[in-house]
Amino acid sequence: MTTGGATCRVEGESILAVRGDKNDPFSRGYICPKAYGLKELYHDPDRLRGPVRRRGREWEEITWEQAYDEVASRLIAIRERYGPDAIGMYSGNPVVHDLGALLYRTVLRRALNSKSLFNAAAIDTLPKIVQTGLMFGGPFPSAVPIPDIDRTAYLLVVGANPAVSHGSLMTMPNAPGRLKAILKRGGKVVVIDPRRTETAKIASEHHFIRPAGDAAFLLAIVHTLFDEGLVKLGAAASLVDGLDTVRAAARDFAPESVATYCGIAAPVIRRIAREMSAADSAACYGRLGTCVQEFGTLTSWGCDLVNVLTGNLDRPGGVMFPQPAASLDAALPKGKGFKMARWSSRVGGQPEVEGMIPSSTMADEMLTPGDGQVRAMILLMTNPLRSALHSARLETAFAGLDFLVAIDFYINETTRHADVILPTPSPAELASYELGFYHLSVRNVAKWSQLVVSPPRGAPETWQVLSTLSARLMGLDGGSEKDVDDFIFRRLAESVVREDDRWPGLSVDEIVTTLGEGIGPERIVDMLLRIGPHGDGFGRKPEGLTLATVQASTHGIDLGPLQPRLPDVINTAGGMIELAPPMVLGDLARLWNRMMEPARSMVLIGRRDLRTSNSFMHNLPALVKGPNRCTLQISPQDAGEIGAKNGSLVRVTSRVGSVVAPAEVTDDLMPGVVSLPHGWGHDVEDSRLTVAKAHPGVNTNVLTDDQAYDIPSGTAVLFGTPVSVGLSGEAPSG
Repeated sequence: MTTGGATCRVEGESILAVRGDKNDPFSRGYICPKAYGLKELYHDPDRLRGPVRRRGREWEEITWEQAYDEVASRLIAIRERYGPDAIGMYSGNPVVHDLGALLYRTVLRRALNSKSLFNAAAIDTLPKIVQTGLMFGGPFPSAVPIPDIDRTAYLLVVGANPAVSHGSLMTMPNAPGRLKAILKRGGKVVVIDPRRTETAKIASEHHFIRPAGDAAFLLAIVHTLFDEGLVKLGAAASLVDGLDTVRAAARDFAPESVATYCGIAAPVIRRIAREMSAADSAACYGRLGTCVQEFGTLTSWGCDLVNVLTGNLDRPGGVMFPQPAASLDAALPKGKGFKMARWSSRVGGQPEVEGMIPSSTMADEMLTPGDGQVRAMILLMTNPLRSALHSARLETAFAGLDFLVAIDFYINETTRHADVILPTPSPAELASYELGFYHLSVRNVAKWSQLVVSPPRGAPETWQVLSTLSARLMGLDGGSEKDVDDFIFRRLAESVVREDDRWPGLSVDEIVTTLGEGIGPERIVDMLLRIGPHGDGFGRKPEGLTLATVQASTHGIDLGPLQPRLPDVINTAGGMIELAPPMVLGDLARLWNRMMEPARSMVLIGRRDLRTSNSFMHNLPALVKGPNRCTLQISPQDAGEIGAKNGSLVRVTSRVGSVVAPAEVTDDLMPGVVSLPHGWGHDVEDSRLTVAKAHPGVNTNVLTDDQAYDIPSGTAVLFGTPVSVGLSGEAPSG
């Protein structure tokens, strides 16, 4: 059978093989390792198949009704005693790939009515959310401009590794092939990164940059564009506000002034600025390395300033805005702009962003007594004790909660602290539609992914777990599942009708009546497809898309390349692109002060591996086989200074912790920088991850510092942690 860009060979309830679907018009047979791991994840004996309750260090199986009763009663008791903010919620990356979790997570948030909703994007994406929200008005991800990579002539990649990530915030199968295609058609790819990444090895040229030097580098490009009269606004010419303010702000960031700090020579910076301006089309793309660093918001801002000022915003071959067939923001209020900083976190003062506070303050909120202290947590598909900063402090925080419920199918380093675990089906047991990814795709596409195998009888899907908990927290548990879902769906339909003006005469009753027999995520996707730009408008455009149309297209539907649509995207209060948001400008002094300080002798960055980018992938034999991937990469110069060779055990120490890892001496690291991958450290006795324990690695977040974060967004600094390194006295294992 065919699903999600893959073809799966199934016999009974067994998955025998997974291969890429060569007939998929978008992926053309290329799949990511997560899809390749579909088979092993489904068959993994460590994966929970039913709810469990902790009794000391042991676990007992319980029924779903018992699980719901215990979770709801414990949460309600805590809410009644301490107030709604005493219950926190945190969700992880796998939610994006689970349609039910993505759509019904919001329902549970509203049922909680808590200000203690922690933003997982603060270890990943939050600076980009803040920057694009302030510049374009949001909402995320609709306001994120995406490189039109299949038509660009010049790609500047800053702190990103799309050859491995497959284009994070830039959905594109066969990323290496698409990058090589730029070169084949005579274009250029330039990579700026403290590590010679897999993308850098494909590129035309690569330049090392000191971690956290990206904002200064990009502002130096902006300075050059103004200084040499190279600014051209293109499609944005009549839509920008703050141009003179940006010119003044960039005046102090001449390439000659920033070269020493960022490690890139002034002539190189000026040449790149000229090339970006002169190219037939160009795009500046930044990703994880630009976000999880000291100046994440400034760096994200710098990327889009370069795109705007070289005339490449909303231009074929530049950066453009996808037009998804089903839009996540269809029911969101329009014309009100991006919302943030309406309140701050109770302890650290980090700003709220669209109803959530950064996860960088999560431990503070759990450990600090007083009104609003978080005493219970809901974890949705996440392992923060391996993915979030300062693991030791988080360990203390989670271990001390009054109640912890995890919606997850593994007993991992974090969920071992849970009182109750509610396992969701594996991806192979769920039908899906990539709602989030299609907002960030380099082409407009639509595809429904059928489930590969049926879940066990009586096992609820993720949306049912979230809906049931929400209903009990809202006092709606007396109704049937269909009654509760009809209530949720009608509220959503009311928002859609209120905000949509594409289909005159469309009413809530018409939507509800037409889709009345449906239930769950499929019904919501059907509505979003029908009212979308390619939809049938509930019969008003018969040739348009419906869920049935998309489901009938086994290999997916190609809706064409990205198209100019800038005026439709801008949602700021003033109706203009805000080039100089005050919150961003206010952080320039902090950058300048850092530039004036002596260079740090050694800093730690992360890195991404194609087959082990998420911690749950570490329990799949096919993805962890081969050489050890959890090594400390170090330059020959730095290795020589401490006497390290390949395989030497090296101790890395930061302000908050210390780890020992085997050295991998490589020219791929610039001197003064060492690198550890994230998500490892599977040496905890009480976790139940058999394969991961056999390949434990070390946890880089033992080293990351909870006092270091990007000020405007509150994003944790995961790349650029000051460390010392030296040979360890421990004997090598094996």
